Amino acid sequence: MSVKSNLPVLMAAQKIKGVTELMELSGLSRNAINRVYDDRDEKINTTSLKTLIALCDSLNCSLSDLIEYVPEQKKSDGQ
Repeated sequence: MSVKSNLPVLMAAQKIKGVTELMELSGLSRNAINRVYDDRDEKINTTSLKTLIALCDSLNCSLSDLIEYVPEQKKSDGQ
């Protein structure tokens, strides 16, 4: 399973200068935001839905705007 974070893109589009500013807007900790911002599957996979919803509320976006599922390529036999 692969999940892609669009948090840096959303922050840039809304002129949010950094994690500290997003912390103030969302009330979330730096670690909670960095788990999503970092864009590594193992970190995003451990992020709570509550954190994702808080980010969506702060950024006025939907969950599908914030993160997206990227299906893995299926390997075909013999090719």
